[in-house]
Amino acid sequence: MEQPVVSGVVHDLSGATFAVVGIASMPTDWAKVFRSLANTDLTLDSLTGAGVGGDAGAGGDAGAGPPARTIPPPSRSMTPPSVLDLNAYLMHVIGRAARRRLTEKLEARGLRLWHLTVMALLADLGPQMKTALATRLSMNASDLVKVVNDLVHVGQVDCVRDDADRRRVVVRLTPEGETSLRSLSAEIARTDDEILAPLDAGEREQLASLLRRVHGHLEPAPADLARERPGSSP
Repeated sequence: MEQPVVSGVVHDLSGATFAVVGIASMPTDWAKVFRSLANTDLTLDSLTGAGVGGDAGAGGDAGAGPPARTIPPPSRSMTPPSVLDLNAYLMHVIGRAARRRLTEKLEARGLRLWHLTVMALLADLGPQMKTALATRLSMNASDLVKVVNDLVHVGQVDCVRDDADRRRVVVRLTPEGETSLRSLSAEIARTDDEILAPLDAGEREQLASLLRRVHGHLEPAPADLARERPGSSP
């Protein structure tokens, strides 16, 4: 896989600044590459990095351009600096990393994200009809049935007659499911700690509050929950 081996910044005659990242998938004489750059109209601020000889700085013995200024070690990040100003990009990348770690926790228990979502909804709202679950989660009814059947198979939920209306069948968490959800939630909280390690408690609380506001802004308006007419098949 290609890896960055050297990076820095350069300035042209107008004073404009450009990022320079050297990437190669094979042995490369970076000293020679950057000596060539030093013979152009670019002023090099940093030429250090893995695979670059000590005589490669600011043109070395090429004699072109002013001497390099001392700056911090070059960045080895593959992320273009300009996209770090795009919140949508940052949320995408961080969300992808968080989803990967969450998926690993769930797969270790033989579950997927939809299983967790259904269990959490039942814990929050109590027993629900499958039609209501599908509507609340914007899921296809047949997909919801598969998720519920998976959870029934491993003893996390069961399907029983509704005490208020014996014609209806509702899905509810089993005691085993409640215990499993508490344990899983604790594991996910530890994953949160790993992801948010750079933030202190106050910053995490503020971030969570802001994310909930954005989520509320983007969440679609709740649809009317499906209601079964008296006499319909449960």
